[in-house]
Amino acid sequence: MGEHVIAVDVGTGSARAGVFDLSGRQLARAVTPIGLNRPQPLQYEQDSEEIWAAVCRSVREARQAAGLSPDDIAAIGFDATCSLVTRDKDGAPISISASESGSFDTMLWMDHRARNEAAECSLADDPVVSRFGGRLSPEMQAPKLLWLKRHLPETWAKTGQIFDLCDYLTWRATGSPARSHSSLASKWGYEPIAPGARPDDFYRRIGLSDLAARSGIPEMSTPLGAAIGSLSGSAADALGLTRRCLVAPGLIDAYAGAIGVFASVGGADFHRKAALIAGTSSCVIRFDENARTKAGCWGGFRDVALPDLWLMEAGQSASGALLDHLIRLHPAGRGASPPSPLALLDAISERLAAAGPAYGAPLTVLPDFHGARSPVTDPELTGTLAGLTLDESFDGLCKLFWRACVGLACSIRDSLTNMPGSDEVNTLLMAGGFVSHPLIPTLYANVTGKSVVTEANRDSVLFGCAMHAMRAAELAPDFANQPAPYDRGRQVITPNSETSRLHERDYSAYLAMKRHRAELNAIYG
Repeated sequence: MGEHVIAVDVGTGSARAGVFDLSGRQLARAVTPIGLNRPQPLQYEQDSEEIWAAVCRSVREARQAAGLSPDDIAAIGFDATCSLVTRDKDGAPISISASESGSFDTMLWMDHRARNEAAECSLADDPVVSRFGGRLSPEMQAPKLLWLKRHLPETWAKTGQIFDLCDYLTWRATGSPARSHSSLASKWGYEPIAPGARPDDFYRRIGLSDLAARSGIPEMSTPLGAAIGSLSGSAADALGLTRRCLVAPGLIDAYAGAIGVFASVGGADFHRKAALIAGTSSCVIRFDENARTKAGCWGGFRDVALPDLWLMEAGQSASGALLDHLIRLHPAGRGASPPSPLALLDAISERLAAAGPAYGAPLTVLPDFHGARSPVTDPELTGTLAGLTLDESFDGLCKLFWRACVGLACSIRDSLTNMPGSDEVNTLLMAGGFVSHPLIPTLYANVTGKSVVTEANRDSVLFGCAMHAMRAAELAPDFANQPAPYDRGRQVITPNSETSRLHERDYSAYLAMKRHRAELNAIYG
């Protein structure tokens, strides 16, 4: 058996593959973009065949870049966004697009077309609703499935297999119908302790009594501790690997990130740490030895990431997606070559050095442009911009972008404060696209008052997925029971007391804007 593993992370816009040795060192990484279809407002769709092709290309390129042969790869792991993939009984794709476009069989995680169904599902008197903080999000699978049954009945009648995206990837890799506890417990409502039972009573209450027949979901979830099988011949050929390569159960992408950041620093004193996985959306994740529930939090779910620990999640439906939207919204960002977020942050760094932390104020951004996950789960909430002028300059765009970053940081502080046990947390372990520029982790440290830890020498989400693959293949990592090595790229950012004091004004303004939004919503009924 080889002594390397490959991790695959399928995000909103790309499929990334990384090659790791058993010491946790990242040898290579490859990225392939994935397209996105937006036929109507609130609807986001993808093509699972394109996703699989992007995965295969990234895996082949990463292995070749690492200089390894197919025989060197002992196992592969997949993590992905909690998107929904529909297939017929023979495994052929079925369109879920309201535009009736034939190629889009995947309802993206951030698709909010099922907002009404989410509200209806939340009325069910069932423990599933309690585990999701008392209100289901349209990002979860039950509302999406109910929407599909109601609005596309002909499609529903044809379905025979419906997957969470990470389970679709393991199915493509092995042919196994097994579904991971990571996805089924946290997104489908299965019992929270692995192996979890299918919540048939809940499905009946919300009008999905035929879900098992239409989706092929099993009676019990598959625990994360063992491989679900080896690569099929066709998958091995497509991925450029061998049939001896073992396949780990799928993971939710943010949970892979949480595994990665906690493994990097070691498991001791985990009560004092929380993971912040920030990219297109943002997730705050805490682990606990005991189950906890609270309004505005998802969980707890046990064994969905780290073994024998309960996971609780909060966060934002749109963070990087909001920043991209604001660039497109501003006149200085509408040209043929709009500035990238990294270019804007470079420019903002210079302006902050000259103007100080108050740069851009009093412009204030309430960032719930795509609804809210926490501290209340409400997809109907909207964002607010206050303090705008007629400034159409590049500097005006920099101010808007930076103040949106401040608003996002304030929102994360608000969500973390709402989580049970958060008063113990003094450190945020940060991963995802937001660590690409040092300005953002520093901002989050100063706004939250927590130390922020980042890594530069490896992709923490891929590393967590690789750790999971090692565990499933019973490959003991060289750093078992201690922090993972290769910490030369690790950075610990501590809050600056003077800057944190100034950001208290921003947090007060953020809370005031929440109150004002509630007042306006009351006026409009």
